[in-house]
Amino acid sequence: MIRRAVLLLLALTLPSAAHAGAMQSTASLQRQAESWLRARLQQPGVRVEVRAGPLDGRLRLPACPRPLQASMPARDRIGARVGVQLRCPVADGWRIRVPVDVQLYRDVLVTTRPLQRGDGIGAGDVRREELDVARLGYGYVERLDQLRDRTLAHPLGAGRVLAPGDLAGRRAVAAGDHVQLIADLGGVEARAGGVALGGGDVGARLRVRNDSSGRLVTGVVRGTGLVEALP
Repeated sequence: MIRRAVLLLLALTLPSAAHAGAMQSTASLQRQAESWLRARLQQPGVRVEVRAGPLDGRLRLPACPRPLQASMPARDRIGARVGVQLRCPVADGWRIRVPVDVQLYRDVLVTTRPLQRGDGIGAGDVRREELDVARLGYGYVERLDQLRDRTLAHPLGAGRVLAPGDLAGRRAVAAGDHVQLIADLGGVEARAGGVALGGGDVGARLRVRNDSSGRLVTGVVRGTGLVEALP
């Protein structure tokens, strides 16, 4: 009788032979890593696509009796590929790193025409385009208000994604400003008032409407409120 009671107790407390030999499938590890990362990255205006990379086919992990815990090292940045750590939260439980390819699609600003260093950037100079920002290593600009009163730090061709590093300081001249238009007339400096039709920092080219003649003059910004007419 005692022997039967002991055997019954062991049957209730020890895992069955089938359970003891069960293995954690690599497919389940991939699915859980994808699901956790997708939920972590999801936010308004972003389309998330994740795909776990292959795991070693020789991998043999015992099935975890508890839900797996997922995490990422705090130092890791979200890029085109990240590592999700899955842990079996039991004594002497295993842990594994699952590589996951990431695509984060959102609308960013792309130039519509070639722009020069010092140019101000307006709504007509950019368009919105949905791109995978996880692969934009230099960052991106997504809102027009981020361009307000900013100029370009260097030239950009058409079709370039605007990055924060492309933007320099504030404009020396903004569209609609009243400016001093200066011109070199054979060694004699002439000045006239005008209205800037564009904006930019020092060195930017823009057009100015001469207050007196009404003519449109192309010039280069030389300082705050100062534009030199080009010959």
